[in-house]
Amino acid sequence: MAHRGGATSYHATKRRLNPLKPFTCCVISFLCAFPLIADGGLYTASDQVIILSPDNVDSVLFSSSSALVVEFYATWCGHCVAFSPVWKSLARDIKEWKPAVDLAAIDCADEKNRRVCIRFGITGYPSLKFFPAYSSNTSTGQDLRGIPRDVRGLRHYIIEKLEMRDQTWPPACPPLEIASEAEIDSFFQTSTVKYLALVFEKKNSYVGREVTLDLLQYENVAVRRVLDTETSLVSRFGVTEFPSCYLYNSSGNISRLKVLNEARVFYSYALQRLPGVVRTGKVKIPITDLIQNTTLEEWRTFNKTRVYMSDLESALHYSLRVEVAAHVSISGDDLIALKKFVNVLAKYFPGRPSVKSALKTANSWLQEQKGTKIEYNDFREVLDNVVQMSDAVLPEGVRWVSCQGSQARYRGYPCSMWTLFHVLTVQADEIGGSDPQEVLQTLRGYVKSFFGCRYCATHFESMADEDMDYVNSLSGAVLWLWLRHNQVNNRLAGDLSEDPHFPKIQWPPPDLCPTCHSVKWTGEHHWNKEEVSPFLKNYFSSSRILPDYLQDETQALIQQRNKLTAARMEKEAGRGPGRKAREIHPSSATEAPQGEETDEEEEEEEEPTLEEQAGEQYPAGSEGMEDTTPIQAPWEKPQSPRKPRFVGLKLRETPEDIVDLDSFVGQHYKAKALRAASMSTVVRQRSLQKQNDVDDVQFERGWRVKRDLGSREENLGIEPYPRSQSKRWMSVFSVGFSRLDVSLCVLLYLLSTVCLLGMYLYFKLRIKQRRAKVSLP
Repeated sequence: MAHRGGATSYHATKRRLNPLKPFTCCVISFLCAFPLIADGGLYTASDQVIILSPDNVDSVLFSSSSALVVEFYATWCGHCVAFSPVWKSLARDIKEWKPAVDLAAIDCADEKNRRVCIRFGITGYPSLKFFPAYSSNTSTGQDLRGIPRDVRGLRHYIIEKLEMRDQTWPPACPPLEIASEAEIDSFFQTSTVKYLALVFEKKNSYVGREVTLDLLQYENVAVRRVLDTETSLVSRFGVTEFPSCYLYNSSGNISRLKVLNEARVFYSYALQRLPGVVRTGKVKIPITDLIQNTTLEEWRTFNKTRVYMSDLESALHYSLRVEVAAHVSISGDDLIALKKFVNVLAKYFPGRPSVKSALKTANSWLQEQKGTKIEYNDFREVLDNVVQMSDAVLPEGVRWVSCQGSQARYRGYPCSMWTLFHVLTVQADEIGGSDPQEVLQTLRGYVKSFFGCRYCATHFESMADEDMDYVNSLSGAVLWLWLRHNQVNNRLAGDLSEDPHFPKIQWPPPDLCPTCHSVKWTGEHHWNKEEVSPFLKNYFSSSRILPDYLQDETQALIQQRNKLTAARMEKEAGRGPGRKAREIHPSSATEAPQGEETDEEEEEEEEPTLEEQAGEQYPAGSEGMEDTTPIQAPWEKPQSPRKPRFVGLKLRETPEDIVDLDSFVGQHYKAKALRAASMSTVVRQRSLQKQNDVDDVQFERGWRVKRDLGSREENLGIEPYPRSQSKRWMSVFSVGFSRLDVSLCVLLYLLSTVCLLGMYLYFKLRIKQRRAKVSLP
């Protein structure tokens, strides 16, 4: 413990300093002052430590139902800075003990806290004080001196303070004393819990008391410690190892708890996951009820040991179409963060070809934007592939699988984003990225700029600010993200946001990766990072991602095109009153009497651009035909009422309307081909069909030019094929077709007849020759 001394003159001490001390002191002073400038203290609320101040010190320390251990520190104190990681680790380690004991801290270097520190007699830093439950407002706490400054030693010291008979026992603290045989035999007569866990250990062991406090916030289970000196119980349960844990129920059944190692962490994990054991206040819905309940969203069964592509694509949809959409205009650091995020996705996302194509298209567009600001609507159009130049689609909507929660408010998007982050770090390691911090810094920028939970974003930024810059390898990036994810799980364990069906745990658990866990000689849990790293790379590998529950690519493309077509039609409908009048006029014409003739010429329908035709899913129908059936496919483009081109077999006095037969046939078979292509699930066939669509557009335009030339000739009074009045029956026969079309049809008919006759004669001669050869001897 570093104690402050009296004021000492610089000139009095200058002679005693060696040449290296001034430089060392400057460095230490800078390092110690930096946290003060950056954060204003050594701890935050995310560290599971209560931050004391003059406003809350009395309400926290006095008349509290739980005991508290308080650290008094100064941000400029080098020993305090070195001790802060231990205090944070201790807070995470005994988080489940909170109803009985909690940790707090106060910065005495802050001038507003000076009176509080003087009030409690603090003269050196760091200083630790213990405040029992229900301490009076005149108490200054009990000094903790001469204790080990490590997590294990501090944890044991806190247990000893709780067990002291002269202290007020916290109401929430369970019994920590040794259990007798008589107590165990009568336990279920007064208790309704489902399990009684007995930890057999030696006298100097703390395992039983630690596990008892670890299960403090769980229902349907109780823990008692039994010493090896209780020979009757030891022989009755058949105990041969110390420590060891046995389960005892009201029926008198005895079974040994199966764990990977006989240590505190493994006992606590196994007991917390016994059937029927739940966190206090968390009702766990049986999985069978979730599956059978049809009023909720459909429950998707999944393998807990695998990653699902549906979760990853859902994360992309929600982040790029919902989270980023909150920013109408994106500029500055936000624009840089978005560019980096989409670039990393384009490089490392292990998705389907259509999704990767959409990400690459969006990335190319973003990198081409040289300005300092973009509009989100422009980015959204690129993301939705408005021009439809390739089979690129990012499916819309979310389909949570391994990230689904027992209720809609649980898990979902945050779970999928963590999974996406892990996959990206592993993919960068597999592919061999050049920058070990590329993915981490990109994720940091995205969370800081766009993640909707600002409280979560602040915590992530504080974790990144601690040591992200020290990551110097791709494998190190994978491990850094894993460690920080576990830190977040520890912080949120027991929170209102925790799903009771999927509790926050230190991942991977022993049953998923046994080799990832080990025990030190002191009995403390230890992560075997040499085994954790390959486990993470295998678990999040692209080769193990399951495609179950994914939306079909063809359906996604149809849905995307249908939405774009509807949006385009809505946009065109509001272009002005002139267009609205043109849409209303044909409907009134259809209601006129059949015998009435109108002298108005029909306006030519506006010609769509090549991009619009490429973006359409299917043509609405054959141009120039009256729509006699109101039923149309849901993916077809809706049509406004049109003036009919055909009037049946009625002799007309006015010049006939010439309908382009070739254009009609081309559009008719184009529509049939597109409908057939929509039922195909092969993306390659869709690409070929789209090429045919472009050819059809060019073919169609060529015939439109021919028809335009014909109309110009009519306007000039030139009739290339004058009609004879004596042959008006031809108009009836042609049903409105031109004489050229009818002549061509007759000519083709004659040619086909001649060809068929020639083929008939040819095959008849051949048959006669073959019969003659067979008849020869």
